[in-house]
Amino acid sequence: MATTNLKKKVILTGLARRLVIEGLLTEEAAGKAFDESLKTRTSFVSYLVNKKLVKSRDVALEAAKEFAVPLIDIENIELDRELITSKITKKLLEKHKVLPIFNRGKSLFVAISDPSNPIALDEIKFHTKMRTEAILANEEKLQKVIERALEFFDTSMKDLGGDGLDDIELVEDEDDKAGEEEDTTEEAPVIKFVNGMLFKAIKMGASDLHFEPYEKYYRVRFRIDGILQVAANPPIGLARKLAARIKVMSRLDVSERRVPQDGRIKLKLSAKKSIDFRVSTCPILWGEKIVMRILDSSAANLNIDKLGYEEEQKQLYLEALANPYGMVLVTGPTGSGKTVSLYTGIHILNQEGVNISTAEDPVEINLPGVNQVQIDEKTGMTFAKALKAFLRQDPDIILVGEIRDLETGGIAIKAATTGHMVMSTLHTNDAPQTLTRMIDMGIQPFAIATAVNLIMAQRLCRRLCQCKVEQKIPEPALLESGFSKEEIQDPEFKLYEPRKDGCEKCGGQGYKGRVGIYQVMPISDTMKRLIMEGSNAIAIADQARSEGIPDLRQSGLKKAKDGLTSLAEINRVVTKE
Repeated sequence: MATTNLKKKVILTGLARRLVIEGLLTEEAAGKAFDESLKTRTSFVSYLVNKKLVKSRDVALEAAKEFAVPLIDIENIELDRELITSKITKKLLEKHKVLPIFNRGKSLFVAISDPSNPIALDEIKFHTKMRTEAILANEEKLQKVIERALEFFDTSMKDLGGDGLDDIELVEDEDDKAGEEEDTTEEAPVIKFVNGMLFKAIKMGASDLHFEPYEKYYRVRFRIDGILQVAANPPIGLARKLAARIKVMSRLDVSERRVPQDGRIKLKLSAKKSIDFRVSTCPILWGEKIVMRILDSSAANLNIDKLGYEEEQKQLYLEALANPYGMVLVTGPTGSGKTVSLYTGIHILNQEGVNISTAEDPVEINLPGVNQVQIDEKTGMTFAKALKAFLRQDPDIILVGEIRDLETGGIAIKAATTGHMVMSTLHTNDAPQTLTRMIDMGIQPFAIATAVNLIMAQRLCRRLCQCKVEQKIPEPALLESGFSKEEIQDPEFKLYEPRKDGCEKCGGQGYKGRVGIYQVMPISDTMKRLIMEGSNAIAIADQARSEGIPDLRQSGLKKAKDGLTSLAEINRVVTKE
């Protein structure tokens, strides 16, 4: 009997002893549970919870006290897909039920339900080459979260294929059969995976696809409504095969991995529906990153009433388009909708009695009746050369995809001052900066003042879904954001935010689609004088403000006030003054 008691005293240490002291287990039950967990090679905590000997919550609380380890509510922790898939294998996750949560410097913090299990922490430490720090989690909750985390590793080729892949047809260029042999040797799962990603991106309304290899993992991301989202994590071992497949489809050199390449893919989805992809490859540390821009001309909205212009802004744009000559410039970062704004104008002007020519890189929207030229630096077809050719062909309206240099800008300015309407884009932050940017290029101020009629700066922000909810924001914060006291005190003043869990229509995001924010600035006589005097962007912006032209921030705040978007979204795309 004495021996038995001695044996129990040896066994009942740590958590088992504390559970007995707290009256949650009898000595006999604790000893038996400990022995059985050793025999079945199960952690002591898992055994207690699975056999329902002690409530999971009680075990977690007592373990936190016994081992002096912080206890977290694992269900409220946002899982980091990249961290989990890059720091731990699926096999380790299934074996030890330990989940990486975040890392700080060289320390990896992992959620664990049984801190008395050093083997799990040691194995993860060996695998990651990082110092592991345990954070305690409720056993039952941790198991549920781990089940979700295991899905991150379950991205298989067949799962990502999707329905309708057999309807996708790669349209080949009859004059260019390069890479055809490689196409026949590709493995079917890789082909189906790439087709699946393209199909899924189109279905989800993505604008770009990013194929990104890293040291220990690979990810595919879609840009949807301006935000990048992880779409898949294929095995890192497929990195080269994926890159090769995409290169074959876009007629690029499969063997060249050291320099960037640009190509194009045309996919035929049906007899009447085809979509182009602009492909760009770039060598990075662990392989080749590939970005594909979806060029769906049928998706381009060419109705000016649906682009988000305020009524005054729309009238200013239409008045500028009605001029027989002069220049209209649209400015903003990549992906801000500049092309759609320009083509909306071209669509309005496109009539039988008008000769319209465009030079673009690439041609994104196909418009019947418009003479479109694809810029190709390799063959020597530059913007400047295309412009020179246009001027010899009796044009009425010229669209230049982008003014990148002095030569292109100079020819465009001359065309605008010699009886032609010229439309183009620049990359600047707002409308006033566009004028000084052209001066920096070397274009003479008097030429700019004479030629430019209108400048539009724009951004795209996510549109709130119909499930939006009213948001209460303190008055000081509203004033700081740029609202006036009169606006805030208006009884009808309301702001909205996305519902936390969204709805079925927006897929739980809270946002659905995008709306434009614009600064439409006509060049007045006073502004022309300022330009010729060599004034800077600040002086021009002050003049625009004095003429009652709202800047991007003010236009954005009006969109928030109208309930089209949230204040947080405006702050994301437009900085505060």
